[in-house]
Amino acid sequence: METGHRGATPRDIRDLCDIYLVTEQAQREHLTRLAAEGKQQGWWQPFELDFATYVGLEEAATSVSYFGPTVVNGLLQTPSYARAMHESGFQDFTPERIEEFVEVRMRRQLVLEREPPLQFHAIFDEAVLHRVVGGPSVMGAQLDRIVEVAQLPHVTIQVIPYALGAHPAMESNFHILKFAGPASGVVYVEGLVGWIYLERPQDLDRYHRVFQRLRTMALSPQESADMIARVAAMYNKAPHSPSSVRTRDLQCYVYRTRY
Repeated sequence: METGHRGATPRDIRDLCDIYLVTEQAQREHLTRLAAEGKQQGWWQPFELDFATYVGLEEAATSVSYFGPTVVNGLLQTPSYARAMHESGFQDFTPERIEEFVEVRMRRQLVLEREPPLQFHAIFDEAVLHRVVGGPSVMGAQLDRIVEVAQLPHVTIQVIPYALGAHPAMESNFHILKFAGPASGVVYVEGLVGWIYLERPQDLDRYHRVFQRLRTMALSPQESADMIARVAAMYNKAPHSPSSVRTRDLQCYVYRTRY
């Protein structure tokens, strides 16, 4: 049971409550209910995801604070953006498998629509707005989507502009997840080396302090929405035919229009 090879039965819960002197009936019933729920399969498990642990934590979280330097967070991605991300990866996925990944991204976003919804605070480096994923039409729609979601009362989006210069998380990306009740938070860091989960109090404190620092350095939510909308408008005006524009040409167009 401790190693996860089998779940706890109602009798296990009863006996353990007796051993650890848990006498309050409501608490005993709560633990029994958790054990029963733990045997139910999560919607994401049939997809056989490498990051299934994170999806489960995201489903259980009450809030997520995120910083990313180059990529739109999965909870904000459009299907076209998510598809382009997987098509450009180093792994040779089949079209069918890519569509499964896209479906997972879209289903994950339901945490923003549930009741109560996930409290989500995302801070992006401005580079996220200019990294042309999937072409100008995909980027225009993606940035429009971010502006739309940012209007939700439980979602906060901020951008750290280039003009700000150096900041404490230039070489990192991370998620800070918080949970209801006595459960401690978790920091999730993703990269080519794999998926890292940090739970030590000193690690949580360090990432919380970094995120608060980024929050004060970034543009306000309204200023951020205005910047994202301006860049989206540039993409929407840019040539959309892949045969008529290269990525470098598009970047030059965006920067000429902006500056």
